[in-house]
Amino acid sequence: MKIAEIDLGPRPVMLAPMEDVTDQAFRMLCKEFGASMVYSEFVSADALIRNVNRSLEKIKVDDRERPVAIQIYGRDVESMVEAARMVESHAHPDLLDLNFGCPVKKVAGKGAGSGMLRTPQLMLGITRAVAKAVSLPVTVKTRLGWDVPTMMDARTFLPDAPAGRPYIVELAERLQDCGIQALTIHGRTRSQMYQGEADWTLIGAVKDNPRMTIPIIGNGDITTAEQCLAAFEQYGVDGVMIGRATFGQPWLFKDIRTFLDTGHHDDTLTLDWKFQVLRRQVEQSVAYCLREDNALKERKRTELGGILHVRRHLANSPLFKGIPNFRETRIKILRATTQEELFALLDEAKERIAESHTPFLA
Repeated sequence: MKIAEIDLGPRPVMLAPMEDVTDQAFRMLCKEFGASMVYSEFVSADALIRNVNRSLEKIKVDDRERPVAIQIYGRDVESMVEAARMVESHAHPDLLDLNFGCPVKKVAGKGAGSGMLRTPQLMLGITRAVAKAVSLPVTVKTRLGWDVPTMMDARTFLPDAPAGRPYIVELAERLQDCGIQALTIHGRTRSQMYQGEADWTLIGAVKDNPRMTIPIIGNGDITTAEQCLAAFEQYGVDGVMIGRATFGQPWLFKDIRTFLDTGHHDDTLTLDWKFQVLRRQVEQSVAYCLREDNALKERKRTELGGILHVRRHLANSPLFKGIPNFRETRIKILRATTQEELFALLDEAKERIAESHTPFLA
């Protein structure tokens, strides 16, 4: 699969953009373990324009994580164009992604993210303007529609759409006409948030549309190598994007890549090795947050910043599923404030898996 001139190889699997999750330290870990491409946390166009330090930090790119995409969101043409130009000139990512899918109220409620699904003409205007304003390949990530009743009829928000056309099928065509180089679709509506099951049939319908010539990337509920293979085979998508399933198991990409290429799981991913990876993730998160950047004159960062970022990854690791009475340990992980505390809790969890003969699930 290629996005413009970026060759991601056959059946690429990508790390989804996630707020307060996909910082540079985590992206580099996922890239090391086989992610075909990684995406930044979403960045507010308005905050970039105001030179907010936290937003400027989010768009930093390390050559070791390439190919990498920076994702921005906003609610008007002018700020999105200006932010896109800043990303191109300051960060030099491999591509620029536009977020039209975030469902959280503080974003969608203000008309940005998936809020754009209610104002498709504005969405298209932003996309067209940004694609013209930068030389980077521009892509879009969005959802099936605003809610279930309207997602099946494009005329709800696009009055001139042909009768009977699903919203996302019609919208995908129009986004392509605006000049985007790839489209990622999360298989839920905004109203569904992250509830229920992702609907991949409509993602497949977009891919099956003969008018679509750009790559279509599917996203939603992929947690195993088998599910990833099924998404490629059943729905014909060009790529698969994985988000929440990477919490506490960045090695998921390694197992999926092996399975897609050989039909077998990666037997080098032993329990000991996985716990070593989790310790590395803690160390790298702390190191990232301790890093000084005099050019940005950012506020002093502490070890606690890295701990706050990484501990929810660990608490949600599938390694711990099935351990009897693990709730108390999980709460301790979420309350830990030092690297030593987290390491001790990881050692405790590993011992409990061995003692209880818990099936090795992750």
